Amino acid sequence: SWLDCTKKSIQLFSNDTCFGRIWKTATAVAHCKRGNGLIKLLEPVLLLGKERFAGVDIRVRVKGGGHVAQIYAIRQSISKALVAYYQKYVDEASKKEIKDILIQYDRTLLVADPRRCESKKFGGPGARARYQKSYR
Repeated sequence: SWLDCTKKSIQLFSNDTCFGRIWKTATAVAHCKRGNGLIKLLEPVLLLGKERFAGVDIRVRVKGGGHVAQIYAIRQSISKALVAYYQKYVDEASKKEIKDILIQYDRTLLVADPRRCESKKFGGPGARARYQKSYR
């Protein structure tokens, strides 16, 4: 079944695959499944502890954006995938505990940043700035 995590940028597929988009055009897809603790990005692991990732393999594909935007997208998709995994395969109490820890540390681990670049309009060099006007 399809489930919307947020309105636009994040969607859940079968509760163990999570898309995270955080900055501009960087998009990361995290697959979270039963396994033996395979993961490469350490920030969520340091926050939640290794024991929560012990029985889980997480594989992430990322595209678009720059290096920093991709890192933010990866950490968000890993966090969201782990919360979704705990909701489906473990229990609601531990899911809530994980979610509270992540949100207390940094809200962008679970919630995407909606800010995007405003497009340029006519009559000026940018989105808001106007060309200089001369009266004489």
